[in-house]
Amino acid sequence: MNVHSKDEERALREKFLADNTLFLGPDPEIMRNHGLSPRSAMEDAAIAKGLDPHQIHHVRGLINSALSEAYEMVNQMGAAPGAKWGDLVTGVYTAQGDLAMIAPYGIIAFAACCFYPIRFIIKYFTHDKSVGVRDGDGFIHNDARYGGIHNTDQSMMMPLYYQGELVCWLSSTIHEGENGACEPGGLPAAAESKYDEGIKMSPFKVVENFELKRDLVTFLQNSVRDPKLQLEDMKVKLHAVMRLRERMLAILDQFGRDLVVGTLRQHLEDTEAEMRRRIRELPDGTTRVLQFMDSSLRENAMQKIACAITVKGDRMTLDFRGSAPQFLNRSVNTNIASFKAALCTGLLQNIWPDLPHTMAVLSPIEILTDRNSILDAEGEMPQAMSLMPLFKGCVVWTIPMAKFNYSLPHRYSAIVASQYDQAATFIYGGLTQHGEITGNFCADINGNGQGARSHADGEHSISPVFGFMADSGEHEINEEDTPIIRLGAQRLAKDRIGWGKYRAGMGYEQIATARGTPMWGFMTGCEGSKFPSAQGLFGGYSCPSYQLMKIKGINIFEELEKNPKVVEVFDIVELMNKQPIKGGKYSSNDMGMTFEVCNDGEIYMICQGSGGGYGDVLERDPKLVMKDLAEDLMSHENARDIYKVVYDEKTLVVDEAATQALRAKARQERIKRGKPFDEFCRKWITPEPPKNIPYFGSWDDPKVIYATTYGQRVTMPADALQGAFMLNPKDLRIAELEAQVAALQKPSRSAAKKTVAKKAAKKTR
Repeated sequence: MNVHSKDEERALREKFLADNTLFLGPDPEIMRNHGLSPRSAMEDAAIAKGLDPHQIHHVRGLINSALSEAYEMVNQMGAAPGAKWGDLVTGVYTAQGDLAMIAPYGIIAFAACCFYPIRFIIKYFTHDKSVGVRDGDGFIHNDARYGGIHNTDQSMMMPLYYQGELVCWLSSTIHEGENGACEPGGLPAAAESKYDEGIKMSPFKVVENFELKRDLVTFLQNSVRDPKLQLEDMKVKLHAVMRLRERMLAILDQFGRDLVVGTLRQHLEDTEAEMRRRIRELPDGTTRVLQFMDSSLRENAMQKIACAITVKGDRMTLDFRGSAPQFLNRSVNTNIASFKAALCTGLLQNIWPDLPHTMAVLSPIEILTDRNSILDAEGEMPQAMSLMPLFKGCVVWTIPMAKFNYSLPHRYSAIVASQYDQAATFIYGGLTQHGEITGNFCADINGNGQGARSHADGEHSISPVFGFMADSGEHEINEEDTPIIRLGAQRLAKDRIGWGKYRAGMGYEQIATARGTPMWGFMTGCEGSKFPSAQGLFGGYSCPSYQLMKIKGINIFEELEKNPKVVEVFDIVELMNKQPIKGGKYSSNDMGMTFEVCNDGEIYMICQGSGGGYGDVLERDPKLVMKDLAEDLMSHENARDIYKVVYDEKTLVVDEAATQALRAKARQERIKRGKPFDEFCRKWITPEPPKNIPYFGSWDDPKVIYATTYGQRVTMPADALQGAFMLNPKDLRIAELEAQVAALQKPSRSAAKKTVAKKAAKKTR
């Protein structure tokens, strides 16, 4: 009989547990760490030899070129709308999995969270004999809980070996769309658990010897509504990564392993050092901003996102404690790793866009959240529409960082107000005119209005909030592939502006219907129908709220056949105010619409949004006001009422003296309306949120969190959040209608009782 010491027993026990792990779920040690890994021995040795800065610059340029080529391959060959219109990225990571470089015009967030699954593969599969990591292997992944934005994004990851050593990792990621969720298109607002979200791929090997494994490909195709899309884009991502591998091997052959490995590491360390230097330039202190999401995409719900940015020396802290709690059965939660990727995007897109696009920008930053909040949700929570808080993360920097940067003698970019931060596009699914089942989203998501700048108006529909360079699509191509018909395409939304000394860039209208299919439908996944999404800066106005409009019960194609002039212009305001199509059911709705069947010719209308304005409207140059009028961006009513400009409506000639007088009068009226701050606070501040508002988040104490769960308001300690359970809106509607029916029946029942009583009295007599 063998006798083991206590240390040997402990080692045997730990080995047994390691060899018999029940489930390799998301690893908190990986998922909560956004810092750089320590230098590896290979990196240390390469840098110790001394690297020529000029050669580093040259190698970095060659890697950028290789990444760009791989990006273009995906962009040109990809089947998904996301691939065609720029919702993709290619990336290079160090051997430890740190994101070193991405394609010059890729989606930062896709790569900024792809290093999590790579670290997972390294930790759990490298030495696992049943899996292993070898040259020619490729791993696929889409579950955001292991690292990612949401489950509709799929990544292909490949190790690159050179002369038998692992040198780096390569990846390609596409927003694929369709993923087999409970609603078509990959963004199911109706998801009430993570098991409604479609396929959930933890990182696993799908490629061996540079070839896709057909059994696993078949499994994945069988899990989605569009098997053709799944196969084609797996091939596209694989071959783009293989092309990137070829280019990297050529660079290694030319310059050697040490220079390439050293360049990747030095790139990261230089970026982190520059981040610390810029933070050190900022004044010490704290600035704050509050954001609100007004919908769970199933019902109205005011969800608070609190952010305080504190700078001290070369260290920065982002404190999100006091934000809304997670939802137990709504899809608008996100995990902390995904949220950090959104923060990385916002920093590089809106604050310091000249910095290299690497994960090193977050290394000097501490991020604080409440566990089980909507920003740091527990793994079982549904996260299919995590875009809602993630898009807030992309713009949350703009206002507090503007306060820090405003006083600096040297700035690295313009001060800019918040960009419109909603996914304003149609998500679709059903049977196409070609008899194929599909589901995806339209590229209009990529046209958000820019916030106004400190020196100029914002640009119209400049980019998506999550990417600095993407296309809004070709509607003709979409109409060839799907039964969607655009009745009015990308007309700038007149008067729907973030006003200010400099106005925001505007969004555009989207008016769509379907034709030639027995089964088709739309959904929209947006907030901001009650509460503005993009805040103004330094006195600028927020953007307006935006609604979903419908005209149901008609067929516009039949109406146009009967009378080609029944609709003079497909303009949302004109259609809703004049209601020219007789017999149609016109309605204005929340922008969070779960999947709904669209019959031939029924009309759905939404609007891409404006950013926030900058500065006082009374300081806007009247010439700029006239320019906007000449371009039909605004009405005469708003020119007079908001900007207080006096002019001739026909000639657009400004009366300078009358304008100055009118603006002076407006300033005096402001002073009369004003109140001392303490007096204002006494009347405005309440001890708790209004009882008639379904409110989620802290109020006056960040340690106490309010929520509405099971229809009742509750409070929870911030360090012990449980989450909110929301009742089914249909159940609530049924209960409301039943109560109305009962109320209507009361008089008839009362009358019936009186009749019975009279008959009984007659019989008695």
